[in-house]
Amino acid sequence: MIHLDTSFLISALDRGSPQDYSLRLWVKEGETLAMSAVAWSEFLCGPLTRSELELAERIVGKHREFTSDHAVIAARLFNETGRRRGSLPDCMIAASAIADGAAVATANEPDFRRFEDAGLTLRG
Repeated sequence: MIHLDTSFLISALDRGSPQDYSLRLWVKEGETLAMSAVAWSEFLCGPLTRSELELAERIVGKHREFTSDHAVIAARLFNETGRRRGSLPDCMIAASAIADGAAVATANEPDFRRFEDAGLTLRG
């Protein structure tokens, strides 16, 4: 399973982008794609067109709920990685993926690399 980060999905909607290529390959390979409710919320903040929203809804198979178990993991990640201002949403997205045993596909790898020691796998 691969959890899509907001940045990845936005970039993947740009036909011909590296993310578009990766996404098409994963779909062809039958990879299960998901997105945390946190990342989905960020995506919905837009701006996006109706057609972009419809395409994103077709791409993202599952929206993963953010649970109290995820909150515990996210808080640990936040505290262990320096309590950086503005980083809590990334901690929440990483926590959802870690709990699912999923990789995170992101266009902002530097933002998520700090979670690799906690068990997060990245896909680009």
